[in-house]
Amino acid sequence: QVRLVESGGGSVQAGGSLRLSCAASAYTVSHNYMAWFRQAPGKEREGVAYIRADGTTTYADSVKGRFTASQDSTENTLYLQMSNLKPEDSAMYYCAAERKWDYNWFQYLGFSYWGEGTQVTVSS
Repeated sequence: QVRLVESGGGSVQAGGSLRLSCAASAYTVSHNYMAWFRQAPGKEREGVAYIRADGTTTYADSVKGRFTASQDSTENTLYLQMSNLKPEDSAMYYCAAERKWDYNWFQYLGFSYWGEGTQVTVSS
């Protein structure tokens, strides 16, 4: 059974950094399509970073230049390095796996497996 476990969230001041981790079991992180999403209260879940099987990445405009997604095949873990954080980045962050090709990567329906999330709070 596929399991994704996020960690690394916390509270930081604006301009700070955090690194989120997504440890996978029964699923190989490298050479697969995965993504990071976030959901703020009252808002839809939105894709922020997408990493393809070949390691290339795509980012939402709102985080481009500040967030970096990466994979570690040894640890079987997906990471999201977040820098220059802003209050509007505050949300629950989720990792997602197993691409569903009828939907765009940034859509909630675009993936089959989800973790439980890790909370990120950025204060001004």
